[in-house]
Amino acid sequence: MELAFDLEKYLRIQREEINKRIEKFGDKLYMEFGGKLFDDYHAERVIPGFAHDTKLKMLLGLKDKIEIVIAVNSNDVQNNKIREDLGISYEDEVIRLIEAFQSVDLYVSSVVLSKFQDQPLTNIFRKSLENRGIKTYLHYPIQGYPQNVELVLSDDGLGKNDYIETTRPLVVVTAPGPGSGKLATCLSQLYHENKRGVRAGYAKFETFPIWNIPLKHPINIAYEAATIDLNDVNLIDPYHLEQYGLMAVNYNRDVEAFPLLKLIFEKIYGSSPYYSPTDMGVNMIGFCISNDEVAQNASRKEIVRRYYATLKGKFFGKYSEEQVMKAEMLMQQAGTKIEDRTVVKVALDKAEEKEVPYMALELPDGRIVTGKTSELLRSPASVILNALKVLAGINDKLPLISQKIINPIQNLKVKSLGNHNPRLHLDDVLVALCICAQTNPVADLALKEIPNLNGSEAHSSVILSQSDLSCLKKLGIQVTEEPKLKAKKLYQVTK
Repeated sequence: MELAFDLEKYLRIQREEINKRIEKFGDKLYMEFGGKLFDDYHAERVIPGFAHDTKLKMLLGLKDKIEIVIAVNSNDVQNNKIREDLGISYEDEVIRLIEAFQSVDLYVSSVVLSKFQDQPLTNIFRKSLENRGIKTYLHYPIQGYPQNVELVLSDDGLGKNDYIETTRPLVVVTAPGPGSGKLATCLSQLYHENKRGVRAGYAKFETFPIWNIPLKHPINIAYEAATIDLNDVNLIDPYHLEQYGLMAVNYNRDVEAFPLLKLIFEKIYGSSPYYSPTDMGVNMIGFCISNDEVAQNASRKEIVRRYYATLKGKFFGKYSEEQVMKAEMLMQQAGTKIEDRTVVKVALDKAEEKEVPYMALELPDGRIVTGKTSELLRSPASVILNALKVLAGINDKLPLISQKIINPIQNLKVKSLGNHNPRLHLDDVLVALCICAQTNPVADLALKEIPNLNGSEAHSSVILSQSDLSCLKKLGIQVTEEPKLKAKKLYQVTK
Protein backbone atom coordinates (compact mmCIF):
# COMPACT_ATOMS: atom_id res chain seq x y z
CA MET A 1 0.00 0.00 0.00
CA GLU A 2 1.27 3.45 -0.89
CA LEU A 3 1.52 5.71 2.14
CA ALA A 4 0.17 9.24 2.34
CA PHE A 5 1.44 10.24 5.77
CA ASP A 6 4.79 11.12 7.39
CA LEU A 7 4.36 9.45 10.77
CA GLU A 8 7.67 10.48 12.32
CA LYS A 9 7.15 14.13 11.39
CA TYR A 10 3.68 14.05 12.88
CA LEU A 11 4.78 12.54 16.19
CA ARG A 12 7.48 15.21 16.49
CA ILE A 13 5.55 18.35 15.55
CA GLN A 14 2.32 17.34 17.30
CA ARG A 15 4.14 16.91 20.60
CA GLU A 16 5.92 20.23 20.04
CA GLU A 17 2.60 22.01 19.43
CA ILE A 18 1.02 20.57 22.57
CA ASN A 19 4.05 21.55 24.65
CA LYS A 20 3.82 25.11 23.29
CA ARG A 21 0.17 25.27 24.31
CA ILE A 22 0.97 24.01 27.82
CA GLU A 23 3.64 26.71 28.18
CA LYS A 24 1.24 29.38 26.93
CA PHE A 25 -1.02 28.80 29.93
CA GLY A 26 1.59 28.54 32.65
CA ASP A 27 2.05 24.79 32.72
CA LYS A 28 -1.58 23.65 33.20
CA LEU A 29 -3.66 22.69 30.17
CA TYR A 30 -7.00 20.93 29.93
CA MET A 31 -7.22 19.35 26.48
CA GLU A 32 -10.59 18.19 25.19
CA PHE A 33 -9.80 15.11 23.10
CA GLY A 34 -12.42 14.49 20.42
CA GLY A 35 -12.77 11.31 18.39
CA LYS A 36 -11.18 7.96 19.07
CA LEU A 37 -7.83 7.99 20.77
CA PHE A 38 -6.40 4.54 20.15
CA ASP A 39 -8.73 2.89 17.65
CA ASP A 40 -9.22 5.56 14.97
CA TYR A 41 -9.78 3.27 12.00
CA HIS A 42 -11.46 6.04 10.02
CA ALA A 43 -8.25 8.09 10.06
CA GLU A 44 -6.27 4.97 9.19
CA ARG A 45 -8.44 4.40 6.11
CA VAL A 46 -8.51 7.94 4.73
CA ILE A 47 -4.84 8.75 5.36
CA PRO A 48 -2.80 5.60 4.61
CA GLY A 49 0.18 5.60 6.94
CA PHE A 50 -1.77 7.10 9.84
CA ALA A 51 -2.26 4.03 12.02
CA HIS A 52 -5.32 3.59 14.21
CA ASP A 53 -3.17 4.06 17.34
CA THR A 54 -1.03 6.96 16.07
CA LYS A 55 -2.58 9.47 18.50
CA LEU A 56 -1.87 7.09 21.36
CA LYS A 57 1.78 6.85 20.28
CA MET A 58 1.93 10.63 20.16
CA LEU A 59 0.63 10.90 23.73
CA LEU A 60 3.04 8.23 24.95
CA GLY A 61 5.88 10.62 24.06
CA LEU A 62 4.36 13.04 26.61
CA LYS A 63 3.23 10.46 29.17
CA ASP A 64 5.20 11.90 32.11
CA LYS A 65 3.19 15.12 31.70
CA ILE A 66 -0.21 13.51 31.09
CA GLU A 67 -3.07 12.38 33.21
CA ILE A 68 -6.34 11.25 31.70
CA VAL A 69 -9.82 12.12 32.88
CA ILE A 70 -12.72 10.21 31.31
CA ALA A 71 -16.10 11.93 31.16
CA VAL A 72 -19.32 9.96 30.75
CA ASN A 73 -22.90 11.21 30.75
CA SER A 74 -24.80 9.73 33.70
CA ASN A 75 -27.92 9.45 31.54
CA ASP A 76 -26.00 7.31 29.03
CA VAL A 77 -25.02 4.95 31.85
CA GLN A 78 -28.58 4.85 33.18
CA ASN A 79 -30.01 4.22 29.68
CA ASN A 80 -27.39 1.62 28.73
CA LYS A 81 -26.29 3.58 25.64
CA ILE A 82 -24.34 1.43 23.16
CA ARG A 83 -21.19 2.33 21.24
CA GLU A 84 -22.35 0.95 17.91
CA ASP A 85 -18.98 0.22 16.29
CA LEU A 86 -18.02 -2.09 19.16
CA GLY A 87 -21.47 -3.20 20.28
CA ILE A 88 -20.72 -2.46 23.96
CA SER A 89 -22.29 -0.08 26.46
CA TYR A 90 -20.72 3.26 27.38
CA GLU A 91 -20.24 1.83 30.86
CA ASP A 92 -18.17 -1.06 29.48
CA GLU A 93 -16.36 1.31 27.12
CA VAL A 94 -15.19 3.41 30.08
CA ILE A 95 -13.72 0.28 31.66
CA ARG A 96 -12.15 -0.72 28.32
CA LEU A 97 -10.57 2.72 27.95
CA ILE A 98 -9.17 2.64 31.48
CA GLU A 99 -7.62 -0.79 30.96
CA ALA A 100 -6.23 0.17 27.54
CA PHE A 101 -4.58 3.32 28.90
CA GLN A 102 -3.21 1.55 31.94
CA SER A 103 -1.78 -1.25 29.76
CA VAL A 104 0.56 1.29 28.11
CA ASP A 105 1.36 3.05 31.40
CA LEU A 106 -0.79 6.15 30.81
CA TYR A 107 -2.12 7.55 34.06
CA VAL A 108 -5.93 7.57 34.35
CA SER A 109 -6.65 9.73 37.38
CA SER A 110 -10.45 9.77 37.47
CA VAL A 111 -13.87 9.42 35.85
CA VAL A 112 -16.35 12.30 35.78
CA LEU A 113 -20.03 11.41 35.87
CA SER A 114 -21.61 14.38 34.09
CA LYS A 115 -25.28 15.42 34.38
CA PHE A 116 -25.50 13.45 37.60
CA GLN A 117 -28.98 13.27 39.15
CA ASP A 118 -28.62 10.31 41.48
CA GLN A 119 -29.50 7.83 38.70
CA PRO A 120 -29.63 4.30 40.21
CA LEU A 121 -27.51 2.54 37.57
CA THR A 122 -25.02 5.39 37.58
CA ASN A 123 -24.60 4.99 41.34
CA ILE A 124 -23.91 1.28 40.87
CA PHE A 125 -21.37 2.08 38.15
CA ARG A 126 -19.73 4.67 40.39
CA LYS A 127 -19.29 2.11 43.16
CA SER A 128 -17.81 -0.42 40.71
CA LEU A 129 -15.26 2.18 39.57
CA GLU A 130 -14.30 3.04 43.12
CA ASN A 131 -13.94 -0.66 43.93
CA ARG A 132 -11.38 -0.76 41.09
CA GLY A 133 -9.46 2.10 42.68
CA ILE A 134 -10.68 4.75 40.21
CA LYS A 135 -11.65 8.11 41.67
CA THR A 136 -15.01 9.49 40.57
CA TYR A 137 -16.34 13.04 40.53
CA LEU A 138 -19.88 14.33 40.09
CA HIS A 139 -20.92 17.13 37.73
CA TYR A 140 -24.49 18.33 37.66
CA PRO A 141 -26.95 19.65 35.04
CA ILE A 142 -27.04 23.45 34.77
CA GLN A 143 -30.30 25.07 33.71
CA GLY A 144 -29.76 26.89 30.41
CA TYR A 145 -26.18 25.61 29.87
CA PRO A 146 -24.23 27.03 28.11
CA GLN A 147 -26.32 30.08 27.06
CA ASN A 148 -27.06 31.26 30.60
CA VAL A 149 -23.51 32.47 31.18
CA GLU A 150 -24.22 34.26 34.46
CA LEU A 151 -25.62 31.08 36.02
CA VAL A 152 -23.02 28.82 34.41
CA LEU A 153 -20.14 30.88 35.85
CA SER A 154 -21.45 30.97 39.40
CA ASP A 155 -21.41 28.90 42.56
CA ASP A 156 -24.85 27.59 41.57
CA GLY A 157 -23.55 26.56 38.14
CA LEU A 158 -20.07 25.17 37.57
CA GLY A 159 -19.33 25.95 41.20
CA LYS A 160 -21.62 23.09 42.29
CA ASN A 161 -19.48 20.56 40.42
CA ASP A 162 -16.82 18.56 42.20
CA TYR A 163 -13.35 19.99 41.65
CA ILE A 164 -11.19 17.32 39.99
CA GLU A 165 -7.86 16.90 41.75
CA THR A 166 -5.11 16.79 39.11
CA THR A 167 -1.34 16.70 39.50
CA ARG A 168 0.15 16.86 36.02
CA PRO A 169 0.47 19.75 33.53
CA LEU A 170 -1.53 18.14 30.69
CA VAL A 171 -5.00 16.83 31.54
CA VAL A 172 -6.49 14.93 28.59
CA VAL A 173 -10.29 14.81 28.85
CA THR A 174 -11.70 12.00 26.73
CA ALA A 175 -14.94 10.03 26.63
CA PRO A 176 -16.64 6.85 25.37
CA GLY A 177 -18.57 8.84 22.76
CA PRO A 178 -20.21 12.18 21.87
CA GLY A 179 -22.41 14.01 24.33
CA SER A 180 -20.42 12.83 27.34
CA GLY A 181 -19.53 16.27 28.69
CA LYS A 182 -15.87 16.74 27.74
CA LEU A 183 -16.14 20.48 27.11
CA ALA A 184 -18.26 21.06 30.22
CA THR A 185 -15.67 19.17 32.27
CA CYS A 186 -12.88 21.39 30.94
CA LEU A 187 -14.88 24.59 31.58
CA SER A 188 -15.72 23.43 35.09
CA GLN A 189 -12.04 22.94 35.83
CA LEU A 190 -11.13 26.34 34.38
CA TYR A 191 -13.72 27.94 36.66
CA HIS A 192 -12.50 26.11 39.76
CA GLU A 193 -8.81 26.63 38.95
CA ASN A 194 -9.42 30.36 38.47
CA LYS A 195 -11.08 30.56 41.89
CA ARG A 196 -7.94 28.96 43.29
CA GLY A 197 -5.71 31.50 41.57
CA VAL A 198 -4.52 29.14 38.83
CA ARG A 199 -4.72 30.41 35.23
CA ALA A 200 -5.18 27.02 33.58
CA GLY A 201 -5.71 26.78 29.81
CA TYR A 202 -7.99 24.99 27.40
CA ALA A 203 -7.25 23.44 24.00
CA LYS A 204 -9.10 21.12 21.69
CA PHE A 205 -7.77 18.13 19.79
CA GLU A 206 -9.98 17.08 16.88
CA THR A 207 -8.60 15.01 14.02
CA PHE A 208 -11.29 16.04 11.52
CA PRO A 209 -12.05 18.16 9.66
CA ILE A 210 -8.43 19.05 8.93
CA TRP A 211 -8.26 22.81 9.23
CA ASN A 212 -5.39 23.55 6.83
CA ILE A 213 -6.44 21.59 3.74
CA PRO A 214 -9.22 22.69 1.34
CA LEU A 215 -12.84 22.64 2.47
CA LYS A 216 -13.84 20.22 -0.31
CA HIS A 217 -10.79 17.99 -0.04
CA PRO A 218 -11.94 14.33 -0.07
CA ILE A 219 -10.50 13.84 3.44
CA ASN A 220 -12.80 16.53 4.81
CA ILE A 221 -15.74 15.29 2.74
CA ALA A 222 -15.13 11.80 4.16
CA TYR A 223 -15.48 13.30 7.65
CA GLU A 224 -18.90 14.68 6.73
CA ALA A 225 -19.86 11.28 5.33
CA ALA A 226 -18.77 9.64 8.59
CA THR A 227 -20.86 12.01 10.72
CA ILE A 228 -24.12 12.01 8.80
CA ASP A 229 -25.86 10.86 11.98
CA LEU A 230 -24.64 14.02 13.74
CA ASN A 231 -25.53 16.30 10.80
CA ASP A 232 -22.09 17.90 10.93
CA VAL A 233 -21.27 20.29 8.12
CA ASN A 234 -17.76 21.50 7.25
CA LEU A 235 -17.39 25.21 6.62
CA ILE A 236 -14.84 28.01 6.47
CA ASP A 237 -14.21 29.42 9.95
CA PRO A 238 -15.56 33.00 9.63
CA TYR A 239 -13.85 34.18 12.82
CA HIS A 240 -10.46 32.97 11.64
CA LEU A 241 -10.96 34.59 8.26
CA GLU A 242 -11.94 37.90 9.85
CA GLN A 243 -9.08 37.95 12.35
CA TYR A 244 -6.22 36.66 10.19
CA GLY A 245 -7.44 36.86 6.61
CA LEU A 246 -6.76 33.13 6.31
CA MET A 247 -9.06 30.30 5.21
CA ALA A 248 -9.38 27.55 7.81
CA VAL A 249 -11.81 24.64 7.84
CA ASN A 250 -13.94 23.91 10.88
CA TYR A 251 -17.40 22.46 11.41
CA ASN A 252 -20.77 23.94 12.24
CA ARG A 253 -21.02 22.97 15.91
CA ASP A 254 -17.70 24.57 16.87
CA VAL A 255 -18.39 27.69 14.82
CA GLU A 256 -21.88 28.06 16.32
CA ALA A 257 -20.61 27.55 19.88
CA PHE A 258 -17.58 29.85 19.64
CA PRO A 259 -19.21 33.22 20.52
CA LEU A 260 -20.45 31.70 23.76
CA LEU A 261 -17.14 30.00 24.50
CA LYS A 262 -15.34 33.28 23.85
CA LEU A 263 -17.64 35.05 26.30
CA ILE A 264 -17.06 32.34 28.93
CA PHE A 265 -13.28 32.61 28.43
CA GLU A 266 -13.52 36.40 28.83
CA LYS A 267 -15.48 36.00 32.07
CA ILE A 268 -12.95 33.49 33.44
CA TYR A 269 -9.70 35.00 32.16
CA GLY A 270 -10.63 38.65 31.76
CA SER A 271 -9.97 38.31 28.02
CA SER A 272 -10.23 35.44 25.58
CA PRO A 273 -6.98 33.71 24.60
CA TYR A 274 -8.58 32.69 21.29
CA TYR A 275 -9.97 34.67 18.35
CA SER A 276 -11.52 31.74 16.48
CA PRO A 277 -12.57 28.13 17.01
CA THR A 278 -9.62 27.10 14.83
CA ASP A 279 -7.30 28.87 17.30
CA MET A 280 -8.44 26.48 20.03
CA GLY A 281 -7.21 23.43 18.11
CA VAL A 282 -3.77 21.84 18.21
CA ASN A 283 -4.13 19.36 15.34
CA MET A 284 -1.04 19.15 13.09
CA ILE A 285 -2.08 16.25 10.83
CA GLY A 286 -2.53 18.47 7.78
CA PHE A 287 1.17 19.36 7.81
CA CYS A 288 2.14 15.70 7.57
CA ILE A 289 0.26 14.49 4.47
CA SER A 290 3.10 13.35 2.23
CA ASN A 291 1.15 12.08 -0.79
CA ASP A 292 -2.05 13.99 -1.40
CA GLU A 293 -3.15 11.86 -4.37
CA VAL A 294 -3.01 8.66 -2.34
CA ALA A 295 -4.95 10.32 0.50
CA GLN A 296 -7.60 11.59 -1.92
CA ASN A 297 -8.08 8.15 -3.49
CA ALA A 298 -8.33 6.48 -0.09
CA SER A 299 -10.85 9.08 1.07
CA ARG A 300 -13.03 8.60 -2.01
CA LYS A 301 -13.18 4.87 -1.24
CA GLU A 302 -14.23 5.70 2.30
CA ILE A 303 -16.98 8.02 1.06
CA VAL A 304 -18.51 5.19 -1.00
CA ARG A 305 -18.26 2.86 2.00
CA ARG A 306 -20.04 5.46 4.13
CA TYR A 307 -22.74 5.78 1.49
CA TYR A 308 -23.46 2.05 1.77
CA ALA A 309 -23.44 2.32 5.58
CA THR A 310 -26.07 5.05 5.28
CA LEU A 311 -28.20 2.88 2.98
CA LYS A 312 -28.02 0.05 5.50
CA GLY A 313 -28.87 2.49 8.30
CA LYS A 314 -31.94 3.66 6.38
CA PHE A 315 -33.02 0.02 5.92
CA PHE A 316 -33.01 -0.38 9.71
CA GLY A 317 -34.68 2.98 10.33
CA LYS A 318 -31.59 4.72 11.67
CA TYR A 319 -31.21 7.18 8.79
CA SER A 320 -33.68 9.19 6.75
CA GLU A 321 -34.07 9.60 3.01
CA GLU A 322 -32.57 13.09 3.39
CA GLN A 323 -29.44 11.63 4.95
CA VAL A 324 -29.11 9.15 2.09
CA MET A 325 -29.43 12.08 -0.32
CA LYS A 326 -26.67 13.88 1.58
CA ALA A 327 -24.42 10.81 1.25
CA GLU A 328 -25.07 10.82 -2.50
CA MET A 329 -24.27 14.53 -2.67
CA LEU A 330 -20.98 13.99 -0.83
CA MET A 331 -20.00 11.32 -3.36
CA GLN A 332 -20.65 13.81 -6.14
CA GLN A 333 -18.61 16.51 -4.39
CA ALA A 334 -15.69 14.10 -4.06
CA GLY A 335 -15.94 13.05 -7.70
CA THR A 336 -16.67 9.40 -6.99
CA LYS A 337 -19.52 6.96 -7.62
CA ILE A 338 -20.62 3.46 -6.68
CA GLU A 339 -19.10 1.98 -9.85
CA ASP A 340 -15.64 3.05 -8.65
CA ARG A 341 -15.92 0.36 -5.98
CA THR A 342 -15.12 -2.58 -8.26
CA VAL A 343 -16.33 -5.32 -5.94
CA VAL A 344 -19.89 -3.98 -5.98
CA LYS A 345 -20.62 -4.80 -9.61
CA VAL A 346 -18.85 -8.15 -9.40
CA ALA A 347 -20.88 -9.28 -6.37
CA LEU A 348 -24.20 -8.07 -7.80
CA ASP A 349 -23.62 -9.58 -11.23
CA LYS A 350 -22.77 -12.97 -9.69
CA ALA A 351 -25.76 -12.85 -7.34
CA GLU A 352 -28.11 -12.05 -10.21
CA GLU A 353 -26.65 -14.76 -12.43
CA LYS A 354 -26.69 -17.53 -9.80
CA GLU A 355 -29.69 -16.31 -7.80
CA VAL A 356 -27.92 -16.82 -4.45
CA PRO A 357 -26.14 -14.37 -2.12
CA TYR A 358 -22.61 -13.60 -3.28
CA MET A 359 -19.61 -11.78 -1.92
CA ALA A 360 -16.76 -10.31 -3.95
CA LEU A 361 -13.38 -9.53 -2.43
CA GLU A 362 -10.56 -7.48 -3.93
CA LEU A 363 -7.17 -8.46 -2.56
CA PRO A 364 -4.58 -5.74 -1.87
CA ASP A 365 -2.81 -6.69 -5.14
CA GLY A 366 -6.01 -6.07 -7.15
CA ARG A 367 -7.07 -9.67 -7.79
CA ILE A 368 -10.79 -10.29 -7.27
CA VAL A 369 -12.23 -13.43 -5.68
CA THR A 370 -15.87 -14.38 -5.21
CA GLY A 371 -17.78 -16.72 -2.91
CA LYS A 372 -21.43 -17.76 -2.70
CA THR A 373 -23.81 -19.01 -0.07
CA SER A 374 -24.20 -22.80 -0.36
CA GLU A 375 -25.72 -25.60 1.69
CA LEU A 376 -22.45 -25.73 3.62
CA LEU A 377 -21.08 -22.17 3.81
CA ARG A 378 -22.29 -18.62 4.01
CA SER A 379 -20.80 -16.31 1.40
CA PRO A 380 -18.22 -14.64 3.74
CA ALA A 381 -16.79 -18.03 4.70
CA SER A 382 -16.78 -19.12 1.07
CA VAL A 383 -15.02 -16.02 -0.25
CA ILE A 384 -12.35 -16.09 2.48
CA LEU A 385 -11.50 -19.75 1.78
CA ASN A 386 -11.31 -18.98 -1.95
CA ALA A 387 -9.12 -15.94 -1.29
CA LEU A 388 -6.73 -17.97 0.87
CA LYS A 389 -6.41 -20.51 -1.93
CA VAL A 390 -5.58 -17.73 -4.40
CA LEU A 391 -3.00 -16.19 -2.08
CA ALA A 392 -1.36 -19.57 -1.36
CA GLY A 393 -1.52 -20.78 -4.99
CA ILE A 394 -3.70 -23.74 -4.04
CA ASN A 395 -5.80 -25.50 -6.68
CA ASP A 396 -9.40 -24.37 -6.36
CA LYS A 397 -10.62 -28.00 -6.45
CA LEU A 398 -8.69 -29.02 -3.34
CA PRO A 399 -10.76 -28.96 -0.11
CA LEU A 400 -9.13 -27.16 2.82
CA ILE A 401 -11.38 -28.51 5.59
CA SER A 402 -12.18 -32.16 6.22
CA GLN A 403 -15.82 -33.22 6.31
CA LYS A 404 -14.97 -35.03 9.56
CA ILE A 405 -14.32 -31.63 11.15
CA ILE A 406 -17.33 -29.94 9.56
CA ASN A 407 -19.98 -32.48 10.56
CA PRO A 408 -19.60 -32.13 14.37
CA ILE A 409 -19.70 -28.33 14.08
CA GLN A 410 -22.90 -28.47 12.05
CA ASN A 411 -24.50 -30.90 14.48
CA LEU A 412 -23.59 -28.64 17.42
CA LYS A 413 -25.04 -25.56 15.72
CA VAL A 414 -28.35 -27.19 14.81
CA LYS A 415 -28.97 -29.70 17.60
CA SER A 416 -27.53 -27.85 20.61
CA LEU A 417 -27.32 -24.14 19.74
CA GLY A 418 -30.72 -23.80 18.08
CA ASN A 419 -29.63 -22.66 14.62
CA HIS A 420 -32.16 -23.15 11.82
CA ASN A 421 -29.63 -24.30 9.24
CA PRO A 422 -26.20 -25.94 9.33
CA ARG A 423 -24.35 -23.31 7.25
CA LEU A 424 -21.06 -22.24 8.76
CA HIS A 425 -20.21 -18.68 9.65
CA LEU A 426 -16.75 -17.29 8.97
CA ASP A 427 -15.50 -17.77 12.52
CA ASP A 428 -16.63 -21.43 12.44
CA VAL A 429 -14.67 -21.97 9.24
CA LEU A 430 -11.49 -20.30 10.51
CA VAL A 431 -11.50 -22.44 13.66
CA ALA A 432 -12.05 -25.56 11.53
CA LEU A 433 -9.19 -24.49 9.23
CA CYS A 434 -6.87 -24.14 12.23
CA ILE A 435 -7.74 -27.67 13.34
CA CYS A 436 -7.19 -29.13 9.87
CA ALA A 437 -3.89 -27.28 9.48
CA GLN A 438 -2.41 -29.44 12.24
CA THR A 439 -2.46 -32.50 9.97
CA ASN A 440 -3.06 -31.11 6.47
CA PRO A 441 -0.11 -29.24 4.86
CA VAL A 442 -2.41 -27.65 2.27
CA ALA A 443 -4.67 -26.22 4.97
CA ASP A 444 -1.56 -25.01 6.78
CA LEU A 445 -0.44 -23.13 3.65
CA ALA A 446 -3.83 -21.41 3.47
CA LEU A 447 -3.82 -20.57 7.16
CA LYS A 448 -0.48 -18.77 6.87
CA GLU A 449 -1.98 -16.40 4.29
CA ILE A 450 -4.59 -14.95 6.66
CA PRO A 451 -2.49 -11.82 7.50
CA ASN A 452 -2.34 -11.04 3.77
CA LEU A 453 -6.10 -10.47 3.69
CA ASN A 454 -5.57 -7.23 5.61
CA GLY A 455 -6.41 -4.23 3.43
CA SER A 456 -8.83 -6.10 1.16
CA GLU A 457 -12.12 -4.60 -0.02
CA ALA A 458 -15.34 -6.62 -0.11
CA HIS A 459 -19.00 -6.26 -1.00
CA SER A 460 -21.93 -8.50 -0.17
CA SER A 461 -25.12 -8.74 -2.22
CA VAL A 462 -27.11 -9.05 1.03
CA ILE A 463 -26.93 -7.85 4.63
CA LEU A 464 -24.48 -9.96 6.62
CA SER A 465 -24.77 -11.32 10.14
CA GLN A 466 -23.06 -9.38 12.93
CA SER A 467 -20.86 -12.41 13.55
CA ASP A 468 -19.50 -12.42 10.00
CA LEU A 469 -19.10 -8.64 9.92
CA SER A 470 -17.14 -8.64 13.16
CA CYS A 471 -14.83 -11.39 11.91
CA LEU A 472 -14.21 -9.64 8.57
CA LYS A 473 -13.38 -6.43 10.42
CA LYS A 474 -10.84 -8.25 12.62
CA LEU A 475 -9.19 -9.58 9.45
CA GLY A 476 -8.75 -5.98 8.25
CA ILE A 477 -11.27 -6.26 5.40
CA GLN A 478 -13.40 -3.22 4.50
CA VAL A 479 -16.93 -4.45 3.82
CA THR A 480 -20.01 -2.89 2.25
CA GLU A 481 -23.43 -4.52 1.93
CA GLU A 482 -26.49 -4.16 -0.24
CA PRO A 483 -29.45 -3.09 1.93
CA LYS A 484 -31.48 -6.26 1.39
CA LEU A 485 -32.12 -9.47 3.30
CA LYS A 486 -30.96 -12.85 2.10
CA ALA A 487 -34.48 -14.21 2.76
CA LYS A 488 -37.86 -12.99 3.97
CA LYS A 489 -37.28 -13.76 7.63
CA LEU A 490 -37.47 -10.62 9.74
CA TYR A 491 -35.38 -11.92 12.64
CA GLN A 492 -32.44 -13.41 10.74
CA VAL A 493 -30.40 -10.20 10.43
CA THR A 494 -30.00 -9.87 14.18
CA LYS A 495 -28.66 -13.40 14.70
